[in-house]
Amino acid sequence: MGPSGIEIFIILVIALVIFGPKKLPEMGKSLGKAIREFKSAGDEIKDEITKAADEMNKDDDDDKTIKPPKST
Repeated sequence: MGPSGIEIFIILVIALVIFGPKKLPEMGKSLGKAIREFKSAGDEIKDEITKAADEMNKDDDDDKTIKPPKST
């Protein structure tokens, strides 16, 4: 259950009182930028994992030929 409209409004009013009207937009921009960077980093990690998994699957497909056991 997320915060309701009234709770968000109260938080914004408190933030406005604490930080002032000049600093609040700057903080919002910084927060938005940080969130975008985290999402971008997450997407890059997901792409790398998918790429590695695809390469592993490709290697597994190449190894489907039956080879005789090595004799000692």
